[in-house]
Amino acid sequence: MAALGVLAALFLAQRTARMAGIDAAKTWNLCVISLCAALVATRLLLVAVNWSAVRTHPQWALSLAMVHHPLVGGIGVLAAAGAAALYIRLRGIPALAAADALAAPTALGLACEQVGALLAGAGYGTDATVPWAVTYQSPAAALWSGTPLGVPLHPVQGYAALAFLTLSILLFVWLPARRRQGDIAGICLMGMGTAIYFTELWRDPEGRGSILNGALDGPQIAAMAMVLGGAWILRERKKSESVSQQASESAASEPGTEAAHE
Repeated sequence: MAALGVLAALFLAQRTARMAGIDAAKTWNLCVISLCAALVATRLLLVAVNWSAVRTHPQWALSLAMVHHPLVGGIGVLAAAGAAALYIRLRGIPALAAADALAAPTALGLACEQVGALLAGAGYGTDATVPWAVTYQSPAAALWSGTPLGVPLHPVQGYAALAFLTLSILLFVWLPARRRQGDIAGICLMGMGTAIYFTELWRDPEGRGSILNGALDGPQIAAMAMVLGGAWILRERKKSESVSQQASESAASEPGTEAAHE
């Protein structure tokens, strides 16, 4: 499902790149380079952390991708962002336009990945009594993700998948109507942060960090940073345009300006 999400995101990025007014071929290369950087970084981390087991069973190195952990995801995001920033700088791609183009594809990819997590039992939810609770039976889920077997759990991965899919659709619809570059990226960060923060309320806290005596976990702190970052992008762009507009009005009101233009 994660691989399917990658393919869906790549093909959607070709459409959104044209909508955002940037080169679709460069966007494809940007996505591929970022994905490779994320895969290499996460695989190296997993092999390093599980080195004793991998040394005894080398073939497990090919199966470690099944491990679903916030730290692994965070390292992958940082590696992908770093590679993307370097490629954007070298190729002269407008950074905010590229971020707008990748917003909807990223949300779509995350939606597919969360469906895969639901099927595999990774990132499982808390105990539940709701009719739509899921109960895992496969020993593989317990081995790789520590998923409790035979216990009804909230399908929190499904909640997250629905949130990300809805966000992806909204971002795709809003992209042609954006007023300035960066708007879609800012909305994407705020939407993803909100989805992550609230779905964490139904996700089992094991291995996710504990802050303020369990009031918050690691992903929720990251989610809050995403919301603030998205708000900052939107506010900063608005502020910059306001300053530019005031400067233009001031220049137009100076004596002799009209004559100079003529």
